[in-house]
Amino acid sequence: MSPSHSGKGKESGTARVLGSGASGVAELLVFHPVDTVAKRLMSNKAKVSSSALNSIIFRDYATASVGRKFLSLFPGLGYAAGYKVSQRIYKFGGQPWFNDIITRHYKDHFTSAFGERKGKMMMQATAGSLTGIGEVVLLPLDALKIKRQVNPEAFRGRGEGTTLYRGWGWTMARNAPGSFALFGASAVTKEYVLGVTDYSKATWTQNFIASIAGAVASITIAAPLDTVKTRIQNANFEHKVPGLTVVKELLRNEGPTAFFKGLTPKILVVGPKLVFSYTLAQSLIPFFGNYV
Repeated sequence: MSPSHSGKGKESGTARVLGSGASGVAELLVFHPVDTVAKRLMSNKAKVSSSALNSIIFRDYATASVGRKFLSLFPGLGYAAGYKVSQRIYKFGGQPWFNDIITRHYKDHFTSAFGERKGKMMMQATAGSLTGIGEVVLLPLDALKIKRQVNPEAFRGRGEGTTLYRGWGWTMARNAPGSFALFGASAVTKEYVLGVTDYSKATWTQNFIASIAGAVASITIAAPLDTVKTRIQNANFEHKVPGLTVVKELLRNEGPTAFFKGLTPKILVVGPKLVFSYTLAQSLIPFFGNYV
């Protein structure tokens, strides 16, 4: 998602919710299978070989028909829907809200520290980082989605409670630099590469380029912590796995490159995924604004 402009949008809060929510639903239906593949690759603790990919990705449906294999990539769709729609509503509306607050109260500080041009980009990135940290409130839905995708056995006799917030510290640690890079790299691309000074007037092509730059930077920077978070959440409800233990075991058994498992599928889907969700949301929000 590309940075939003600093000023307040003319659309109502209801229009933002409807537009961004519909964008999240559409994105979910298109990209949930790819997310499942990435999560299963990250959760796999054995060395990945071309011969083992089929069983890693499709699990019990490795020998099933193509149609059954495809449908097997939609586990936890209900939890995923709750998480993705809530996340998109929060992300699309939250970052501009944080940016408005920073602009009103701290613009002079950013301008004096970084200059007017860089200060504007730093405010966008900082607002994105604060938004990312706040996403921890959606962690239970994310945890349930991941368990359904990669460890459905964890649901037997489950007792979720506070265990659904397992890995919250690692989630915040991942989201802060990840969201900073997403909005920051997107702003830098628009400002320096494309020469766009008013982000709200960027063309579809400019949004496309800036979104890819921001998302690739974000996912790459957040990848190691994302792998740790996924493995913590993937554990059975009754077993608490400390993050440092996950890191030590991962380094000892799989090596440092394991931190980037699942990175390639994510990066391959980043461009079309962000262009799809951003364009759809930006089209639907004004549309709903005509009625609500």
